Amino acid sequence: MKSSMKIIVGKGSCGIAAGAQKLSDYLQDKLNGIEVEIGTTGCIGMCYLEPMVDVIHTNGEKDTFVKVTDKAADQLVKMLAGEENTAASFRISQEDAAVLASQTRIALRYCGVIDPENIDAYTERGGYKGLKKVLTKMSPQDVINEMKASGLGGRGGAGYPTWFKWQAARDANAGEMDKKCERSEPPLLSSDSLCLPQGGLCPTERNRIKYVICNADEGDPGAFMDRAVIEGDPHSLIEGMLIAAYAIGSSEGVVYVRAEYPLAITRLEIAMAQAYEKGMLGKNIFGTNFSFDLRIKAGAGAFVCGEETALIASLEGERGMPRLKPPFPAQRGYWAQPTNINNVETYANVPWIIENGGLAFAAIGTEDSKGTKVFALTGKIKNGGLVEVPMGKTIRDVVFGIGGGIRNERSFKAVQVGGPAGGCIPESLTDTPISYKSLTDIGTIMGSGGMVVMDDTTCMVDMARFFLDFTCKESCGKCTHCRVGTKRMLEILERLTNGEGKDGDIEQLETLGRQIKEGALCNLGNGAPNPVLTTIKYFRHEYEAHINQKKCPAKQCLTLLRYNINDKCVGCTLCARKCPTNAISGERKEKHIVDHALCVKCGECAKVCKFEAVEVD
Repeated sequence: MKSSMKIIVGKGSCGIAAGAQKLSDYLQDKLNGIEVEIGTTGCIGMCYLEPMVDVIHTNGEKDTFVKVTDKAADQLVKMLAGEENTAASFRISQEDAAVLASQTRIALRYCGVIDPENIDAYTERGGYKGLKKVLTKMSPQDVINEMKASGLGGRGGAGYPTWFKWQAARDANAGEMDKKCERSEPPLLSSDSLCLPQGGLCPTERNRIKYVICNADEGDPGAFMDRAVIEGDPHSLIEGMLIAAYAIGSSEGVVYVRAEYPLAITRLEIAMAQAYEKGMLGKNIFGTNFSFDLRIKAGAGAFVCGEETALIASLEGERGMPRLKPPFPAQRGYWAQPTNINNVETYANVPWIIENGGLAFAAIGTEDSKGTKVFALTGKIKNGGLVEVPMGKTIRDVVFGIGGGIRNERSFKAVQVGGPAGGCIPESLTDTPISYKSLTDIGTIMGSGGMVVMDDTTCMVDMARFFLDFTCKESCGKCTHCRVGTKRMLEILERLTNGEGKDGDIEQLETLGRQIKEGALCNLGNGAPNPVLTTIKYFRHEYEAHINQKKCPAKQCLTLLRYNINDKCVGCTLCARKCPTNAISGERKEKHIVDHALCVKCGECAKVCKFEAVEVD
């Protein structure tokens, strides 16, 4: 049978984890002999539907199939072989298709659409036209003015105006710093990329260089926006960095990406090699006198290296620790030279802005927050994955409109916005518009865009303890407020969840939190108390219950739980047989009892009881 159908398998990290690579290999084997092209794309953001497959028919129409596991794959093969179409039950639903259609995709515009390992797939959709436009028709200052008109704020967290950072780097004079090497030991004469990025040339001799760096050290729990962009559309990042380099006068760039993103690194390496081959990287790009070289630095995964000065220290081969500002990186950054740093999402917006104009971008969003924002939806939500929405949408729009609401029809309790440095927002504030100012007003931050959704089974005290445990472990230890203060806060939270809370603990947490926010050196320390302070502000009653009643209202803190058997017990003995510690006893057809000294609170008795006789206090 002849066919010119095309099958596109979504192979982002989420798709591969759900079986996409196995599916692709299976289709290759089963469709051998049938003229069907099997291609690859990245994650389109609907991680909850993976593995996903697009079938492009001979007439150009597209069918999308979801959750294509073994049974669905067999039916898909039959359909492609011209047999009875039994795959219809796996076609994407109208509701799920609406989730994608309701978004405004700029940074994610090609993710899940093009082949990330084929530069032609990018250029055929207009890729690198923005770069050609700036190199042939715009001055560097024109580019910066266009970025100013767009109102694009840095998508790494603070929303700092992108144009202002670019302008500062452009206005800085490369090489004006003292040429004396500041290292206590001279750099090794080798090709070690940590020390000598250009073939053994000492950084003190490279005194006329400005740098463009991409911060892809995405470390927030529950955040994977940057990873998905690199895996699904690496050329938008490269083009954005090239445009930034032209604007500030840079000839060299680095993508600092965490080593835990092997697929992203691989695809970025492929994209860079193709860009060099096509003349988009390297010397005299598009026949102009603009040249730019790009390399990758795989970071070891320290959360603090998401802070730009700590990232620079890591790039230079030092321990990743932040320093006081000023001077800012635009003045004195990588190897003491003017340096511009933005994150992946920020750079991915740049080509669209150049192609469509800054005012077109500024027309989206709110007065103080322009454009769109990518969010990673995780936790107790139905439609987990990536979404991109205009600034100004409410938290409710995202969680219930696009996210589909709470799994298992449970009650929505809160959402952690902004990662470990963000805050827990209660259900009563879900109509808050998503903007930098409005989120700050209610005690959180935009952050890089993580949203961890919680239902009524979440203990807010334990959630605060989880995030603080993370930031405490990730503290670089340089400043006392962060190193010692977060540890003291964590000790109090651990006592509370273990039933050892005492009067004054809440007030002590508030005092420590304020002092850490005021005294910490970098944003990791400044934001570390936010999960605690916001949960105290909005869920104080849960803290009080842990202290005064020694109870966990959400019934999650094991030490505070107590299993009992009520009068509904019919003596079926199933709970006793399932108990791993023999803590339940009783005669058949008689009410059983729990020996609390033996009970390990595993919950097996409650799971197996068919008569609702097991109560958790």
